[in-house]
Amino acid sequence: MNKPFTPLVAVVFAGLIAAIDLISKAAVVERLPYGHKIELMQSLNIVHAVNEGSAFGLLANAGGWQRYFFIAVAVLASMLLIHMIRKPAAGSTERAGLAMILGGAVGNLVDRTARMGVVDWIDIYAGTYHWPAFNIADIGITLGAATIVLHALRGARATA
Repeated sequence: MNKPFTPLVAVVFAGLIAAIDLISKAAVVERLPYGHKIELMQSLNIVHAVNEGSAFGLLANAGGWQRYFFIAVAVLASMLLIHMIRKPAAGSTERAGLAMILGGAVGNLVDRTARMGVVDWIDIYAGTYHWPAFNIADIGITLGAATIVLHALRGARATA
C-alpha cells in the first residue's frame, strides 16, 4: 500500500534536509579554513566560502542591510511553504517539492542568522569555469522547485 506524503511527513523531511545542511556547513567551518579548498576529484572540490548575498551572490556587497532582508524573506517564505504543505488539496509530489524548498530555506535561514552570510562548500567546475559554490540547502531548493515544475507540467500535459 502506497502511503501518502502527509503534512507531518513533509515537515519532518524538511527538518531532515535542514539538519543535514547545517551539519555539513558546521563540518566545513570546523575543519577547513575560510578560503581554502580540498580537491575531491576532477571537477569537484570542497571549499569554505561565505555568501552574504542570495543566489549567485546577488546583493553580496550591498552594505549589510541585505542580511536582514533575506532573513525576512526566508521567514515569510517558510510560513507560506508550511501553509501550502498543510493544504488538503496538496498531493504527495507537491508536498515533497515544497518540503525540499522549506528544508533548504530553513537551513540557509539558520545559517544566515548565525553568521553574516551562508556557508557554501560544494565547488563544481569544468576546466577553469567554476559554478558558484553552493550547499545542501541550495540543492534542496533547486530539486524542490524542479519537482513542482515537472509535476505541474505533467499535470498540464495530462489534461491537454
